Amino acid sequence: MANALSQQQKGQKSNMKTVIFLYLLGTFAAALVAVLVNFFFPISIELASSSQKVSPPDGIGQVLSNLLLQLVDNPVNALITANYIGILSWAVIFGIAMREASHHSKELLQTLADITSKIVEWIINLAPLGILGLVYTTISGKGFQALKSYGILLLALIASMLIVALVINPLISFIMLRKNPYPLVRRCLRVSGVTAFFTRSSAANIPVNMKLCRDLGLNPETYSVSIPLGATINMAGAAITINTLTLAAVNTLDIRGDFGTALVLSIVAAISACGASGVAGGSLLLIPVACSLFGISNDLAMQVVSVGFVIGVIQDSCETALNSSTDVLFTAVAEMSSWPKEKRY
Repeated sequence: MANALSQQQKGQKSNMKTVIFLYLLGTFAAALVAVLVNFFFPISIELASSSQKVSPPDGIGQVLSNLLLQLVDNPVNALITANYIGILSWAVIFGIAMREASHHSKELLQTLADITSKIVEWIINLAPLGILGLVYTTISGKGFQALKSYGILLLALIASMLIVALVINPLISFIMLRKNPYPLVRRCLRVSGVTAFFTRSSAANIPVNMKLCRDLGLNPETYSVSIPLGATINMAGAAITINTLTLAAVNTLDIRGDFGTALVLSIVAAISACGASGVAGGSLLLIPVACSLFGISNDLAMQVVSVGFVIGVIQDSCETALNSSTDVLFTAVAEMSSWPKEKRY
């Protein structure tokens, strides 16, 4: 996240302000969709040891108080105590401050971001070994019936992503363009979404999105920045994954949560999603950030992450397809909104 924020250029002629606004709006809207789906169809999952003692917050007031204390935590202490929200807040501050840095300093930050992504990729590649042990423990203790909840969870994730892709994103596009958005939405899903579904990496799909923007006749000064930036900060699918899995854990542990708490969760999920790595499965590693709002320990949160890895092949493919296709859609909408109506696609 720090690297993505630092790479923004000042004074460049483009529609970047509108693009970033749409990125953030779309990500937050996706997080809210996941919350609403959970309220109408609450889902529980089988965890290997869900009986651990949890200290949930008493209400929205305590959630906000804990969130504020975590945000202003000492950065060194945040790293030592695994205060993910504190780490995230310092990453945002550091990234904004680095906008004033020299070009060479930004190149160094880019290199560090690439190294971090590679380390995350190695960790994710080792995940199947840990998942095998957790799945064995769950099935041996609770039988194959436990896998049913994983299937229901996957259906909820896919349904939420379809709602965003086919309802929320077109609605935002229509408000901006005042024209039927579905031809543009279909083209973005067909060209960008299908490719991203199989690559499972927003970063790997950047060349495809660049070509689609060029074919749409968009301004290179905009999409040359917005597409790489979108691969990092425009993560509607990641926000859905974070919220859905976190709320499934909340339901499993019988933690009471009102809509105000869920709204705070949506804000945290949207911000966290902006820091998700562009590699396959990167969003799952941010679930402990959201779980910490409800007093869920890291041990239990990582069990929830393991559940995400179990369904990860389909979940991550759909998530990446939504993320990547939305990068092009919102880049196009931001620019086309200033075109004459008859020239818009």
